[in-house]
Amino acid sequence: MPAPDEDLALLRQAARAAGRIAMGFWRQDPKAWDKADGAGPVTEADLAVNDALQALLTTARPDYGWLSEESEADPSRLDARRCFIIDPIDGTRAFIAGQEGFSHSLAVAEGERIVAAVVHLPVSDRTYTATAEGPALLNGLPIAPSAAGIDGATVLTYRAASEPAHWAQGRVPRFRREFRPSLAWRLCLAAEGRFDAALSLRAAWEWDIAAGSLIAERAGARVTDRLGHPMRFNSPRGMVDGLIVAGPRLHGELLSALRR
Repeated sequence: MPAPDEDLALLRQAARAAGRIAMGFWRQDPKAWDKADGAGPVTEADLAVNDALQALLTTARPDYGWLSEESEADPSRLDARRCFIIDPIDGTRAFIAGQEGFSHSLAVAEGERIVAAVVHLPVSDRTYTATAEGPALLNGLPIAPSAAGIDGATVLTYRAASEPAHWAQGRVPRFRREFRPSLAWRLCLAAEGRFDAALSLRAAWEWDIAAGSLIAERAGARVTDRLGHPMRFNSPRGMVDGLIVAGPRLHGELLSALRR
């Protein structure tokens, strides 16, 4: 079984290849359509990146499982010791609009735990990396979350998370809400302290958060689902029950303020 550092090197190589393919479609009016059942948009670029990643990664690691937003579900992944968890383009709406804030999210799970992770933003050439035993890095330099408390914190989340119904006694904390289109990138932005937290109160697909969750954890953030439970990956459902990602102080304050 390859060491996590070997898997990380493979993921970095794959993420760079994904970026080159995506940039060939970006701002070139790629074909786009809506998935069934309101699952959001997809483009020919998503599929091209997915096909390239699957070929590269599964050829290098044929005994690993495969879970990707743009592939048919394969239940055999549940029996694999390790599994790739991939979002070929996270932030497809931003990609379609010609915005810069899309990313490639690549992770390896061993059992329920992520052991290697890369989030790559090709337009800005930002690459976040981590292994389960190593530091979280941005372009090779260590990162760390902020030490902010809840009052005045900048929280990456969607508008509905600010509704009183989600908070104990209807008291919405005095944080400032921000948004970025890629959920994987939001976790990384919290990991590096550019924003104080990333928060979602609705279920998140594993491919959106697997890589970012390890990067944030190894940076020193506390990373849980919305109820404060540890995240578990490569599950049959392929989803996690929301997320709270922040420095330990802010994480505790957000968790305490939420309605249970």
